[in-house]
Amino acid sequence: MGAFQVWVERAVVQAPIRAFMQTAWGWPAVESVHFLGLTLLFGSIVVWDLRLLGMARSVPIAAFHRLVPLAVIGFAINVLSGSMFVMAEANQYIYNPAFQLKLLLLALAGVNVLVFYVTVFRRAARMEPGSPPPSGARLIGAISIALWMGVIICGRLITFYRPVVCMPGEPIGFVADCIIR
Repeated sequence: MGAFQVWVERAVVQAPIRAFMQTAWGWPAVESVHFLGLTLLFGSIVVWDLRLLGMARSVPIAAFHRLVPLAVIGFAINVLSGSMFVMAEANQYIYNPAFQLKLLLLALAGVNVLVFYVTVFRRAARMEPGSPPPSGARLIGAISIALWMGVIICGRLITFYRPVVCMPGEPIGFVADCIIR
């Protein structure tokens, strides 16, 4: 992963977004947008997942499925705003274990959604109100909540696990600061 990290860091150094993010209002504005996207995303997903776990059984699962577009909008907002953070301070993200774990959890959440739609969605969507969700749907709902909470926690931990500034162009500094420490 090291070569990819160095490439990303070098590619975004001159990005216009980086200049915007370094203004007085750039970072706070994007942080606020990121939080709004997170609210849309997690708010929609957690309600959906709680229904998959068996709560609010009087409401059909298909009715909760109407929240999916809000989750997709929230996810898109977070991808765009999160990319701006990475472009602004690439070396503080790409070398950061909390950020790397966040990306892994995002990928696993995506796989979890895919598994849901491929395996149990049709059966769950046809259920009558009041009936318990299939066990596979309950498992996927629980995994989803855990993964998304992990994404949020890792996002918060990024600030606390700032890596040392690595100098990929200087081999001695890179080895001393990035590999040995």
